[in-house]
Amino acid sequence: MISANNVTLRIGKKALFEDVNIKFTEGNCYGLIGANGAGKSTFLKILNGQLEPTNGSVSVTPGQRLSFLQQDHFKYDAYPVLDTVIMGNRRLYDIMKEKDAIYMKEDFTDEDGIRASELEAEFAEMDGWNAEADAATLLNGLGVDTEHHYAMMSDMPGAMKVKILLAQALFGNPDILLLDEPTNNLDLDAIAWLEEFLITFDNTVIVVSHDRYFLNKVCTHIADIDYAKIQLYAGNYDFWYESSQLMIRQMKEANKKKEEKIKELQEFISRFSANASKSKQATSRKRALEKIELDEIKPSSRKYPYIDFRPQREIGNEVLTVDGISKTIDGVKILDNVSFIVGREDKIAFVGSNEFAKTVLFRILSGEMEPDEGSYKWGVTTSRSWFPKDNTKIFDTDLVIVDWLTQYSEIKDATYVRGFLGRMLFPGEDGVKKMRVLSGGEKVRVLFSRMMIEGSNVLILDEPTDHLDMESITALNNGLIKFPGVLLFASRDHQIVQTTANRIIEFLPNGSFIDKVTSYDEYLESDEMARKRQVYTMAASDREDN
Repeated sequence: MISANNVTLRIGKKALFEDVNIKFTEGNCYGLIGANGAGKSTFLKILNGQLEPTNGSVSVTPGQRLSFLQQDHFKYDAYPVLDTVIMGNRRLYDIMKEKDAIYMKEDFTDEDGIRASELEAEFAEMDGWNAEADAATLLNGLGVDTEHHYAMMSDMPGAMKVKILLAQALFGNPDILLLDEPTNNLDLDAIAWLEEFLITFDNTVIVVSHDRYFLNKVCTHIADIDYAKIQLYAGNYDFWYESSQLMIRQMKEANKKKEEKIKELQEFISRFSANASKSKQATSRKRALEKIELDEIKPSSRKYPYIDFRPQREIGNEVLTVDGISKTIDGVKILDNVSFIVGREDKIAFVGSNEFAKTVLFRILSGEMEPDEGSYKWGVTTSRSWFPKDNTKIFDTDLVIVDWLTQYSEIKDATYVRGFLGRMLFPGEDGVKKMRVLSGGEKVRVLFSRMMIEGSNVLILDEPTDHLDMESITALNNGLIKFPGVLLFASRDHQIVQTTANRIIEFLPNGSFIDKVTSYDEYLESDEMARKRQVYTMAASDREDN
């Protein structure tokens, strides 16, 4: 068990947390939620000892081991991948290294033998003989192939390091597991594997995530940070949302009844206070009136943007034809003879572990990149808006937000453009912020503002939920559900894919793909593994024939 006891953290004059008392017990998974800036990551740092609170303390059951997801992706660059994972249980790793050092001695003494015997006993008790196999199982489950297990961390790309550090946090069955955004940079297959791991995990988990589907799958409780307090709810994210909304409705209804009673008492007192025969009753009602207190209903610190993509014109029957597109980059075949036709009712989610293939295809379709082979053709009635995964070049400008957005508006009026920024939670003065100084979340909301201004009937979005808080993701989800045009998108957010897409295209590691008209959950439940094997076999056969 881990608990916070009267924890207060002040940053300057502001109290981020104040007198927080909460217990996290064994066998439960707690989703830590709250608006951006509420202090979710900060609270995890207090729990794992990286940050000292201003007041109060954190206590852990004696003898229990706490593990957390490291955020420094360069910390282990000098170590092999497998060693990095095993370091998740530091004591076990130190025993392994000390044993190896003793056995490598040329002048092996009696004292060395005694020490080695002690270490071997502790090593066996910690199931050390299975350490490498257990680490490999975690890596494979998260999509880190065996060929990378003995490579150096410094040679691993960023997305792979995230998976390795997650495997490190999970390694060795920790008693308390703290995870800050564990699904970031994970593909949907890896997220699904992590969900199953946590569902069957018997110890204590505290997780921060913006993935609503993930929280619904794994959480037994929700810890909600709002107004420097943490309120605990039993149940998953959806249950928290319904419970919190129900609580507010009940408080409003109770206040309404109290207000009606107050009005009734006030009318009686006003009418009969001067009447001698009714004076006792008036006095009694005054006392009753003084006892009535309205419940204080604080508005949540959460703020939801308003995302509404409205096409300026209806789309025709001919939308997009992709014919035999192939692309090789740095000697690696990214797309291999990709062909499909997009209809006017299609909302296509591009999924699969081959994330680079999705990005390359979107860049080709948006005109940023040329294919090596094949072609594509957009229908004459289509207008497109493109949300790139990497927006670095877009924001490399000295323009302020309003001036930059005005370029994409038919109505060249700053007030009109500021209206779209207001929907995206930018106050009036923020319109003169320079583009290059915006945070990750602000950049995404500016791009959504541009897409709303453009009024296109085809939206191409490559991982639009990166850098967004839960409220913005919910608003985006609702906006995409309502959008009447064509969607081509990639997202790690399971709920967005499930509630938005009516067609799934999965890119496979060999550059080929599966195309199926279905919802995402139905796609996952179908026997796609057999279909994948068939595709791989056909692709291999084609290569042999050629």
